Amino acid sequence: MRLTPTERDRLLLFNAAQLARTRLARGLLLNVPESTALIADTVCEAARDGLRLSEAIEAGRTVLSAAEVLPGVPDIVTEIQVEAVFDDGTRLAVVTDPFQGAGSLAGRAPGAILPREEAQDAQGQARHEHKRQPVSLRVRNTGDVPISVTSHFHFFEVNRRLAFDRAAGYGLRLNIPAGSSTRFEPGAVVDVALVPIGGARIAIGFSGLVDGPLDAPGARETAIARAKAEGYEMELR
Repeated sequence: MRLTPTERDRLLLFNAAQLARTRLARGLLLNVPESTALIADTVCEAARDGLRLSEAIEAGRTVLSAAEVLPGVPDIVTEIQVEAVFDDGTRLAVVTDPFQGAGSLAGRAPGAILPREEAQDAQGQARHEHKRQPVSLRVRNTGDVPISVTSHFHFFEVNRRLAFDRAAGYGLRLNIPAGSSTRFEPGAVVDVALVPIGGARIAIGFSGLVDGPLDAPGARETAIARAKAEGYEMELR
């Protein structure tokens, strides 16, 4: 099999990331090359799954916590750059503050191949997430085409044709594994569970309704006013 230099680099990155996943599953703290490879690979796999640039960056930012790497690594690795292939072509993804995860990788990294013990830990983590009592919202797709929303998209800023209590979705994301998505068929009504966005709680990109810290004074009110002015559905109908 003939591979281009880019394809060889991608395989090398994937192998390094798999080594990092295996060591993390054994309870080891990751060093600089291991953590860098895992985060970069997560971005590439998220892009391969069809996520947008901002969503892939968020997936990379939240796949590891500072507690899962060796002391000093967060001070050294403050930014990771990787070229990933998106649906619209190759783009440079820049992951700043890359250790914003909640801990316990489990199955959150796209492409993860983990031992059975880690899969059991993932189930335990899922049960823990369930105990957080997510917010439940009923959503209707008022458009004429299907709409998919990925795991780490700021739900307040989803497609304007999705009708729900949009204000109640501020600062929240879907309570589903990283890299996965929920599909809303035209006219369908779907009940979704939402949990707070973690990490530094900064929403940049998405639909441009926030573009900054979610909890800054006046940010929520400004975003709601902007959504209304731009014709977003603000309540279930």
